[in-house]
Amino acid sequence: MEQPPSFLQSFVSNPPTLNAETAKMGLDEKINDFFMPFAVWWESLILSEIPIFGHGIPLVLIILISGALFFTLYFGFVNVRHFPTAIQVVRGKYDDLERHAAKLKPQAFEVDGDLVDTIKDEAHLGEVNHFQALATAVSGTVGLGNIAMVAVAISIGGPGATFWMILAGLLGMSSKFVECTLGVKYRDIDKDGNVFGGPMYYLSKGLKEQGFVRLGKFLASLFAILCVGASFGGGNAFQSNQAAAQIIERFGLTGEASGSIIGLSFAILAGIVIIGGIKRIAKVTEKVVPFMAILYVGASLFIIFSKLEFVDEALALIVKEAFTPKATIAGGFVGVIIQGFRRAAFSNEAGAGSAAIAHSAVNTAFPASEGLVGLLEPFIDTVLVCTMTAIVIILFNMDGVFIYGNVVDGQALMNDGSRIGGVNITSLAFENSISGSSYVLMAAVCLFAFSTILSWSYYGLQAWKYLFGRGKMIDLVYKIIFLLFTVLGAAITLDAVIKFSDAMILALVFPNMIGLLLLFPKVKTEFRTYMALISKNAAN
Repeated sequence: MEQPPSFLQSFVSNPPTLNAETAKMGLDEKINDFFMPFAVWWESLILSEIPIFGHGIPLVLIILISGALFFTLYFGFVNVRHFPTAIQVVRGKYDDLERHAAKLKPQAFEVDGDLVDTIKDEAHLGEVNHFQALATAVSGTVGLGNIAMVAVAISIGGPGATFWMILAGLLGMSSKFVECTLGVKYRDIDKDGNVFGGPMYYLSKGLKEQGFVRLGKFLASLFAILCVGASFGGGNAFQSNQAAAQIIERFGLTGEASGSIIGLSFAILAGIVIIGGIKRIAKVTEKVVPFMAILYVGASLFIIFSKLEFVDEALALIVKEAFTPKATIAGGFVGVIIQGFRRAAFSNEAGAGSAAIAHSAVNTAFPASEGLVGLLEPFIDTVLVCTMTAIVIILFNMDGVFIYGNVVDGQALMNDGSRIGGVNITSLAFENSISGSSYVLMAAVCLFAFSTILSWSYYGLQAWKYLFGRGKMIDLVYKIIFLLFTVLGAAITLDAVIKFSDAMILALVFPNMIGLLLLFPKVKTEFRTYMALISKNAAN
């Protein structure tokens, strides 16, 4: 198998030069020209393919799909059977039961690195409630991947990619259940009740229990490094990029630094919130997430119902082209599957482990309770929101406004010869259905982007703390770098952002999935404990 060229080789072969042509470029173009070689190299490295039945399939997707399928089967379709239980946990039905049981039989947690058997202060059981933890995690996953990346998936893979996105979302619910349970089980809580959790901790501490001390430390450190990178890319730069694209498009802004200025505005607003930490982030996201969901889902449903007579045809296309795609689709049947699973993975992050960081902050003594809450994320994110976006775009393209499978640099070929990509395809679909609705979409895009940036700032900071320690100055350094990427993302092209962001999110799968496959029996124990508690209460 041909190895991807190293970044150094790519950089040397095509270095960004300061020639006369470059000097004429705008600020945004210069930033993009410098960033693209790294984005291309990183994408080719992480999405390295292995040949299966004559098709090259990215190894990371094989690991992701296989792991999700295994967890679904092993836990007896927990994603379906215990979906109602998860809803009840989020609603707070079992909160009093959990608190009472925790007092009778206190759980063992790490406090400043030391195991303690009894923690009587509820502040030491977490920082946020189940709904706030879900809202924070959902705000990290329900982002522009649901709007822009769905458009990219359909542009490349056609309507059939939607089918595989939905399947990936359903399977991903089981992976999310496992990683969120482990996130709570192996978290650290300091004497002030501040929580430090996520894959970094269950990889290091969980694998240490299994006797894999060095492997655990290595995987934890690798995950933390990649998570910091993912927070800069998919959780930040991609969000500001697509928000800026919408604002520029809607208001017809011009000027060589328009993107940078919009990115700077986002950075200032995000900086005001992230300084307050997870509690302030949770308070903002629990208000923003329901509002942005109602705004976007409401507009999508309005469009779908206004074209109800064509919905059957759109659904038929999704199923038909999932198995027999048009010849123009790159890679044919396998190519459609890859697009569906790749975009779903970017969107819901199941198997990547990122959301376990937010869920670790929940106030509970029963790890499996939050595992159940976590499985709702891929359903909300992919099965609901992504599917609505896909149907709106497919309805819009019934007459072939753009050509499926003909995508260059992240942009689809329109039937008039022009090209358009990402969120702007979705925007056209909205505007075509309801005049003026593209402004509603723009508002939703900005809210999606802002909430995702907030959540990922927390994910990245937790990983940064794991690597460099817990201090105010260390936190400040990360936050400054993070906010610089908010500006950078708004300045570079969609193609560069997609390459970097996709690869960064998917790279997390490698260390995380190894840990999940070694630690899943621990989840089984925690799940039985929690379900026994609920069953006992129901019997009484």
